[in-house]
Amino acid sequence: LMRGHGFRVSAIKLDPYLNIDAGLMSPYEHGEVYVLDDGGETDLDLGNYERMMFLSLQRDNNLTTGKIYDSVIKKERRGDYLGKTVQVIPHITGGITEWVNRVAQIPVDGSTLRPQI
Repeated sequence: LMRGHGFRVSAIKLDPYLNIDAGLMSPYEHGEVYVLDDGGETDLDLGNYERMMFLSLQRDNNLTTGKIYDSVIKKERRGDYLGKTVQVIPHITGGITEWVNRVAQIPVDGSTLRPQI
């Protein structure tokens, strides 16, 4: 709808799964795996969004709880938190916010312009 009104859009799907991606998830529970152009494996929902919105999405457009926890744990191991106790709030919630803000800026419509929505 927004694209039809001339806006540049993106799509980000947030899944509560601890899986990193849909590659090893049961197709009986989650449907077929959809493979994006960059090789990212997502569920069919994101594939439908990509096709219906005429976008070219990347693996980072599918955010799972597993990806966030993996990212936060890697930051903790690198020392990015300077020895602080890593907690759901603010570290996990901050990781989600950072991820969405970063991915929302990536052009996905074939142009070099960042999405407006």
